[in-house]
Amino acid sequence: MRIIGTVGLPGSGKGEAAAVAREAGIPVVTMGDVIRAETRRRGLDPSEHHGEIAQQLREEEGETAIADRCIPLVRDAAEDQSGEPVVLVDGLRSMAEVERFVDAFGEEFLLVSIEAPFDLRAKRLGDRGREATDLDREKLREREERELGFGMGEVMDAADLTIENDESLQAFREQVEAVLEQGEAAVDERGSAAGRTQSGDGGERE
Repeated sequence: MRIIGTVGLPGSGKGEAAAVAREAGIPVVTMGDVIRAETRRRGLDPSEHHGEIAQQLREEEGETAIADRCIPLVRDAAEDQSGEPVVLVDGLRSMAEVERFVDAFGEEFLLVSIEAPFDLRAKRLGDRGREATDLDREKLREREERELGFGMGEVMDAADLTIENDESLQAFREQVEAVLEQGEAAVDERGSAAGRTQSGDGGERE
């Protein structure tokens, strides 16, 4: 079994990586979907209360609350597959969540950081018209600094491997496909400088 967790800032390529997985028939568990489902269960609009409910869940159930809810979904998705199961988990944000997945899956868990330069990510967000109120570059930068300070930066630094998504969309998709199929061996076989970082594309979109 291989459980691949992704971390990355908005516009880095997480959404495209998830799309590649789905196209390959690999199930995707999105941590944000768990929060949105809980927000709706409480009778609230996820577009307005997503962050609030995420924080409440962590206060009520602990720092690993969202990971705890995802793990049964991951196990169910793995059990439904024939052959060697592969599941992608989209959207880790804290080391507590990483440690929870490691506790649950051990060496079968692989943490992948998807990264791209700020200017390129800002352009992608603008091109798709997402979160227009955040598209002021300074506001976007401030938001990202907050997320990095809250723990995402530590998660990115702790990744087992990094895909640099700063070239073509096709190149990025090929790198994701290789990681989905081979895990860390996909990087090692291509002979990257440290055996841990893979340069991919600029085509994605979060």
